Amino acid sequence: MFAAFLNKLTGPAPEPLNDTDARLALTALLVRLARTDGDYAISEIERIDRISAARYGLSTDQAAALRAEAEALESEAPDTVRFTNAIKNAVPYVDRVSVIEALWQVALSDGQRDQNEDRLLRMVSKFLGINDRDSALARQRMARNR
Repeated sequence: MFAAFLNKLTGPAPEPLNDTDARLALTALLVRLARTDGDYAISEIERIDRISAARYGLSTDQAAALRAEAEALESEAPDTVRFTNAIKNAVPYVDRVSVIEALWQVALSDGQRDQNEDRLLRMVSKFLGINDRDSALARQRMARNR
């Protein structure tokens, strides 16, 4: 279903994503993080929807539809390294920092720090070109805003 999209993302010379495709790819990354610990909790689903609604100015229904599409994309997406590298090549740096903040919001939404989520976040930060310090600062900001 998403073969053309994934080919565009992971091709040898990825082009910057248009807004619609960027929303989908970034939301799929949020879904991937939420699924990492094997417990795709309702609190994580609701947080993803709230992030999408706020970030993209979507209604509740539109945010849920975007998440549903992102869930399907995440299931078909390549390994996290290639998927994240593709996002890095297609999304401006400032947007990647805000992605780390959104990922921390999802990771912290169930009230637990899971080592698998932490590990994935460290890896994603690295592959998005975000250093450990900036990721830690993003985590602290999101922990205060929970």
